[in-house]
Amino acid sequence: MAKASPVRESVTSINVDGSRNFLRPADVSGKFSLWRRISGIALILFYVLMPWIPINGYPALFFDVANRRFHFFGYTLAAQDMWMAFFFITGLGFTLFLVTALFGRLWCGWACPQTVFMEHVYRRIERLLEGDALSQRKLDKVSWADPVKILRRGTKYVFFAIVSVLITNVFLAYFVSVPQLWGYILDGPLEHWDSFLFVVVSTLLLFFNFTWFREQLCIFICPYGRLQSALIDDDTLVIGYDDKRGEPRGPPKREGVGDCIGCNRCVQVCPTGIDIRQGLQIECIGCANCIDACNTVMDKLGRERGLIRYDSLNGLAGKARKIIRPRLFAYLALLALGAGVMTFAASHLKPGSVSLVRMPGSPYVVDQNDVRNQFLIRLINKRNAPVAYTLTIESSAPGVSFAGFDQAVELAPMEEVQRPLVLMQQRADYKGESTVTLHFKGEPGEFEVTKQVNFLGPDPRLISP
Repeated sequence: MAKASPVRESVTSINVDGSRNFLRPADVSGKFSLWRRISGIALILFYVLMPWIPINGYPALFFDVANRRFHFFGYTLAAQDMWMAFFFITGLGFTLFLVTALFGRLWCGWACPQTVFMEHVYRRIERLLEGDALSQRKLDKVSWADPVKILRRGTKYVFFAIVSVLITNVFLAYFVSVPQLWGYILDGPLEHWDSFLFVVVSTLLLFFNFTWFREQLCIFICPYGRLQSALIDDDTLVIGYDDKRGEPRGPPKREGVGDCIGCNRCVQVCPTGIDIRQGLQIECIGCANCIDACNTVMDKLGRERGLIRYDSLNGLAGKARKIIRPRLFAYLALLALGAGVMTFAASHLKPGSVSLVRMPGSPYVVDQNDVRNQFLIRLINKRNAPVAYTLTIESSAPGVSFAGFDQAVELAPMEEVQRPLVLMQQRADYKGESTVTLHFKGEPGEFEVTKQVNFLGPDPRLISP
């Protein structure tokens, strides 16, 4: 049993008996719909093309998890540099806070992948195959024994499945690259069963989401909508209804009524099924469909546009709107702090990495001639060109030499190797523990790394002649 009309106390997509009420929003055209479509197509192209566009020999965005290398528009980070992701992610978070404080749920209505793919891909296919909202609702009531419903809805599901497979494969290409993904496809699923399983599960989740779950993801799963009450205030730009101008509602020719004629066109085009005239609600994703729908009606009536519009709650109430508010300074300060630290860190990242650990077991070895300390060196080349590492040492004690790095160690582009290093000191020179400084130099370039280790050994009196 469907609800007669949306109410603020419950979601429209759930019937009073708890069953699902599938929403069939009507199509709408207008200024905001056009710009949303343009931006949505641009975002989809960005998503699809990033794994295909090479920059410095790698895809523009390539998260090479297998080799622990992450490529961002020609800039490569190793796994050791991923601590910078903290500043990147928090920066995105504060940017979202700032945008939300200024423009409300702009992200949800214009850039969220859920909205972009739902409105500009899946919904387009649905309307192409099943017709407008009225035709879809009629088809809902038809039995599955009807061949027309089987043909139309079955074809839609086939296209939904194909699109879901494509989206999943593009997503996988961000982690394995397009050539490797193509190789996986040619090899067959049994050769790469883990990737195949990922594609199957992800495709099923996408198919379920865009076929059945839809707006429920925004309403019940996504936490962003629930945070908006804490992120916005009465001066935030939101989509609202001018009730002073619109109320009381009534037919166009009736005297003493407002501009709203009660056509409910704003409700019919809403993808979450709300009535924006009841005020700002958690289900509103800020898509602006209701604005375009209402403006179209106002145009036909010869009335001024903007009965439903982008405005602040203060603006809708006829009050002055403040753009500069204290919370914006707080968000900007946190964003600037994170961006500053990230920029400083990025400018000091080295094109290679050197780390060392002492070999497990005894910290030193004493034989007839020497005292030895053994280490394991890990060398990483982050550049897209070969590099040769050389080593020199300085010691606070005399007679310390090394073995294992007698010649330069050649590393291919993006290669990572481990090599043993042995520090030695003759027993006659050994007078106790000392400090050894290791200077690693990468050629070509000015890359240098300095490490300091303690040279350990027994009490010198125990090994003295």
